[in-house]
Amino acid sequence: MPDIEKQPFDFMGFRKIASVFSILLVIASVALLGVRGLNFGMDFTGGTSVEFEYAEAPNLDEIRNTLTDVGYEQFSVQNFGADTTVLIRMAEAGNDELAREVTATLSQSGAELELVSSEFVGSQVGEELKEDSGLGLLIALAVVLIYVGMRFQFKFGIASVIPLAHDVLIVLGVFALFQWTFDLTVLAALLAVIGYSLNDTIVVADRIRENFRKVRVGEPWDIINQSIHETIARTINTSGTTLVVLLALYFLGGEAINNFALALIIGVVVGTYSSIYVSANMLMVMGVTREDLMVPAKEGAGEGAEEEQPPEWLNRM
Repeated sequence: MPDIEKQPFDFMGFRKIASVFSILLVIASVALLGVRGLNFGMDFTGGTSVEFEYAEAPNLDEIRNTLTDVGYEQFSVQNFGADTTVLIRMAEAGNDELAREVTATLSQSGAELELVSSEFVGSQVGEELKEDSGLGLLIALAVVLIYVGMRFQFKFGIASVIPLAHDVLIVLGVFALFQWTFDLTVLAALLAVIGYSLNDTIVVADRIRENFRKVRVGEPWDIINQSIHETIARTINTSGTTLVVLLALYFLGGEAINNFALALIIGVVVGTYSSIYVSANMLMVMGVTREDLMVPAKEGAGEGAEEEQPPEWLNRM
């Protein structure tokens, strides 16, 4: 069996500094959520949705400026299905009078438009969405814990769930700090961050398990360090290409998905960091050993029977 290799950079040598950094970020995020709170969008607070059909594709920025000039403050404007269909979501309590006022205001610019529908979402529905979204995040983390615990080992399950919670808290903390609007698109981004970060963590965990089984000489510190080195190129390439797409979405995708792209950008950066340091740190803290990851001997096999080796394709990852 191969011995541990000397690595040019000692990732685990900075694990204590990374631990302090992560703990401070999490504490700051929790404090911000407690003091400032999230700036919930109309999906959660309630409001009015008014849909218009234009004869020609309108300029959304002009619509926003028009509504701002007449005194409306909390609203969002976006296309809905087609370039000529516009959905305006407002914080004001909805009724037919509000829809008529908005229609009259937009008609003053000379544009040909037709009021398609007007709907009001009450605060009770918003509260239900808050509860359901929080429950959804908790269920996602619980499922990850069960899956990774069965796929690898229970210590790996803990070392996978804690980084995911770490990533979600930091994204929420940043949104609380800058008071960016938190709506259903950001919630969807948080769930996507959980999936992205988990994928990255699983790749590193798979290599750690493989190296623990085949490397006979070396401390857990050295084996984890080597595993990170063997996967770091894949991690950087994946994160880099993902960030290119997300930056394009942020700068070119329009206001409707700006916060969605922002949440994912923060999540990808933090998730890449946590898959290297937070997850590996947790394994070190829990004292993962070679015995934890050995393949059980097959029933009826003799003492000299060889252990089951990982598939060849894992060695090429």
